[in-house]
Formats: sequence, C-alpha cells, structure tokens
Amino acid sequence: MAVKGAGRGTGNFKPVSMSSKEYQAFAKAREPARSVWTNCLKAFLVGGIICTIGQGVTQFFMAAFQMSSKDASNPTVAVMILLAVILTSLGVYDKIAQWAGAGSAVPVTGFANSMCSAAIEHRAEGLVLGVGANMFKLAGSVIVFGVVAAFVVGIIYWVFGIGAWHDAAG
Repeated sequence: MAVKGAGRGTGNFKPVSMSSKEYQAFAKAREPARSVWTNCLKAFLVGGIICTIGQGVTQFFMAAFQMSSKDASNPTVAVMILLAVILTSLGVYDKIAQWAGAGSAVPVTGFANSMCSAAIEHRAEGLVLGVGANMFKLAGSVIVFGVVAAFVVGIIYWVFGIGAWHDAAG
C-alpha cells in the first residue's frame, strides 16, 4: 500500500511503512515552530499566578485565624491541592497546562493534577486496580525520590556538621 507524498505536489507515492528515522524526519518537518521566549513567559506568568494565589491563601489564614506564617502553610497546601483537583476534574487545569507548559507544574498543584488525572483516566478499571494502582505509579516514584533526596541531604548535613551549627544558631 502506498500514500501520496504530503506537501510535495509531485504526485510521488511513498510506502506506508517507514523506518523510525524516516518517521522522525517526517514528523519534525511538520512540527509547528515554538518560540522559547514565549513559552518561558507563559510558564513564568502561570507559575507566578499559582504562587500568588497560594500566597493569598496563606495571607487569608494568617489574617482570618491569627495564624503564624508557619502554621498557615499546612492549610494553604491543602487548599491548593483541593483547587488543583477541582480544576482538573472540570478539565480546566489541563487547558491551563497546555497553554502554560511547565508553569503549571508548580510542585503541589502539578502533583495534585497528575494524581487526579491518573485517577480519572483509570476509574473505569475499578477503585483498587484502576484508580489506586495507576494513581500511585506516579506517586511512588515521587515519594521514593523525596525520601532518597532527604536521606542524601541528611548524610551531607551529618558529615559536615551543618545540622549542629544550624541548631546552635537557631
């Protein structure tokens, strides 16, 4: 079977099966150009807006409940996770992510979006084998990375005595 060569106007026919190198060249030639500066600006703006909303939530908890900044951080994280899950469930967060790219991957909201998306995508497979198993595929690697990174940083603190200096200064 053969298909007409796209965009050439020569009327040549190419075989449907292509090698992976041919396909990559074919796809790259038709890929839309992306402006790095525009993408950076979009990511900066959306990431900044998400962080500004988080700071606003923190300020709300500090003002409304007379919390310290440290005490307001936990409910702020919970509210930001809840907002990300609601926006993901409504399909809004994905549209923001398509436009903003990496700017929507601010750690807490990006992680909540990833978890919620996996849960929504696999809900038809059941709660345990669908939602639970697939949702925690992502969470498992993030948790393992966090634990390993914390261990390495702890060892560095211990070896160089940074923790003792920090405790004495604090």
